[in-house]
Amino acid sequence: MTAVGDLLLVAVLLLGLALLGSSRLSTCIRLVALQGALISLLPAVLHGLSLGMHALVLVLAPLVAKGALIPWLLSRAIREAEVRREVEPFIGYTASLLLGALLTGAGFMVAARLPSLGGVSGLLPACALATVLVGGLLMVSRRKAVTQVIGYLVLENGIFLFGQSLATELPALVELGVLLDLLVGVFVMGIAIFHINREFDSIAVHELTALRD
Repeated sequence: MTAVGDLLLVAVLLLGLALLGSSRLSTCIRLVALQGALISLLPAVLHGLSLGMHALVLVLAPLVAKGALIPWLLSRAIREAEVRREVEPFIGYTASLLLGALLTGAGFMVAARLPSLGGVSGLLPACALATVLVGGLLMVSRRKAVTQVIGYLVLENGIFLFGQSLATELPALVELGVLLDLLVGVFVMGIAIFHINREFDSIAVHELTALRD
């Protein structure tokens, strides 16, 4: 692991925590797009050109999907829904940041007990676990469907991070399959957000509990 790789991982962690403290949906989309773009650069930083075409695919596919296409879909969704902020989250922003810090520490503690992976810094699985936990916290602590989709993206970023420790053993097809599932999931969620807002003038998921036959 190079110093550049360590800096990228620290930046990914900080972006996850910044998401927990942001109420503006457009800012959240930009933050998760930047996080995805940084993560997409990790294969090249960690493995250089040693993986050949595999490394190129692992860089370009996530960069296009995570850094551009998916954020564009989310930005379009919030424009259609005419919503700008997460006004009343289930867990407040200060409490979310404190919980995020605790979960990050928990991720590092768990990662320290994992068996070491040859040639891979312990910072990589620790950041991966912490990112997964932060993504999960975003999903359960926010009311707006868009913010929950963003939490899902952060969680997937953590899974992608952990997969980089095994990038030399796993074929690119596995990572591309994950990206395809992610893209389809976000696309379906975007359609659902549009229709929920059209029918109920809100995209707060807690209001769906009031639905009756």
